[in-house]
Amino acid sequence: MTKTLDEAWSVLDAAARASASARIVDQFAADPERMSRMTLDAAGLHLDLSKQSWTREAFDACLDLARAADVEGRRAALFAGEAVNLTEGRAVLHPALRADAGADFHALGEPVSAEVDQVRADIRAYADAVRSGELRGATGERFAAIVHVGIGGSDLGPRVVWDALRPLEPTIDLRFVANIDPRDMAEALTGLNPATTLVVVVSKTFTTQETLANAEAAKAWLQAALPTEGMSNHFIGVTAAPDKAEAFGCGRTFAFRDWVGGRYSLWSAVSLSCAVALGPDEFEDMLAGARDMDEHFVEAPLERNAPVLLALAQVFNVDGLDRPARTVAPYAHALRRLPSFLQQLEMESNGKRVRRDGSEVGRQTCPVVFGEPGTNGQHAFFQQIHQGPQVVPAEFVVVKSTHAQRPESPLWSNALAQMQALMLGKTAEAARAEMLAGGMDVAEAERLAPHRAFPGNRPSTAIVMDRLTPCTLGALLALYEHKTFVEGVIWDINSFDQWGVELGKVLAKAILKDVEAGGPSADLDPSTAALLTRLMG
Repeated sequence: MTKTLDEAWSVLDAAARASASARIVDQFAADPERMSRMTLDAAGLHLDLSKQSWTREAFDACLDLARAADVEGRRAALFAGEAVNLTEGRAVLHPALRADAGADFHALGEPVSAEVDQVRADIRAYADAVRSGELRGATGERFAAIVHVGIGGSDLGPRVVWDALRPLEPTIDLRFVANIDPRDMAEALTGLNPATTLVVVVSKTFTTQETLANAEAAKAWLQAALPTEGMSNHFIGVTAAPDKAEAFGCGRTFAFRDWVGGRYSLWSAVSLSCAVALGPDEFEDMLAGARDMDEHFVEAPLERNAPVLLALAQVFNVDGLDRPARTVAPYAHALRRLPSFLQQLEMESNGKRVRRDGSEVGRQTCPVVFGEPGTNGQHAFFQQIHQGPQVVPAEFVVVKSTHAQRPESPLWSNALAQMQALMLGKTAEAARAEMLAGGMDVAEAERLAPHRAFPGNRPSTAIVMDRLTPCTLGALLALYEHKTFVEGVIWDINSFDQWGVELGKVLAKAILKDVEAGGPSADLDPSTAALLTRLMG
């Protein structure tokens, strides 16, 4: 019999209390099927969740929680194009963006797949025209560089794609500008020739303050160097508000719709810059990898479903064991932007404190996500995750072959060793024995033993791929998208709005009006008024 949601949470809480005193390493002997049940392959990725903290009973309790939360029903609603973003009355249909040509997705009943197919065809045609030299700049020269202007979902997705897939010597140099700090734009434009530079401005609403300020700077840079005729070829808009982009001065626009959330939009024309710089075939291969993960997510049973199990591990750590942070360590330099991408995807999606009905969640939701590529992180925050008092679950993304000029085994052997060390630890007795065996004085070994001991029993998950290709990258990013969705379902929150982003933006506009007026208004609090006065002085 399916449990109610409250019953399922109660069972999970009890299982978590029992698991808290169990050692992960002992669970392999206690449960001979642990490896087969907690490892799986999906869309070119291999997942190993066997080093997580759950016992078999806790694992089963997590699956019951997913059933009680109706993950399968909510998943069906998402793919059916229902208004799963209920605070804004929108469908959320990023899977439609990577579906096979001729698919039949609907957003709130409206067919959208034909439009998606047309935009993808337009992206391909445009990318081919730029790359072949058929489309040129105002002076007749071929484009050699792209400056991609955006922020948030209009920046992080394409940026992680470019860093992951860029060739060592790209034929088109792609640079990104997000920060309103003028230094960001100055660095991006340094060394570029306006005559051979394409500027792509990406903004869903074409009202984002940072993006418009940077777009104005880029447009002025182009206008100062180029003839008016043909200048429009250099300035392209990607937006859900094409009229505003055209009014701003974009010579051509590529559209995406409001059923594409910003942090889920990299599969759309938002990644036009990447499609041009990498080539449209690479872009399409990335969509195909994500599509494979979509199919797995829809078809696999919960107990063999990669996004579901990855989500349940996080829910168990956060809510069952009160672990409010998680680190992600990609052991591939090309994936160095992945932690930043996940910070927005997960923390903007699920950093919520109220349920869908507006009531308090009453539990923890999204943990703090942070990370650095391996092996860099080993010489920084890994000290804390090995020996600090807090337990921080870790996620290792490991690439078997990185197309390097030397063997990759020193890289991924470090990843395996770190996961093993987190789980096994080292007792003070073992540390003492090692020092004595090395000839250290007994008193000194006794003194140092506590410092060289590791508590161990710290959980980790491994996500392994043979090679980082457009397909495996697409599958990896889609895996995390669906993981984020499943967590939102279990916590009963809306993963697709971001009202927390808005308040600061509104107040920033008010403060700018105070700057223009020459000083702080009477309704500013004393601290803000004093800081504003200091900065204006």
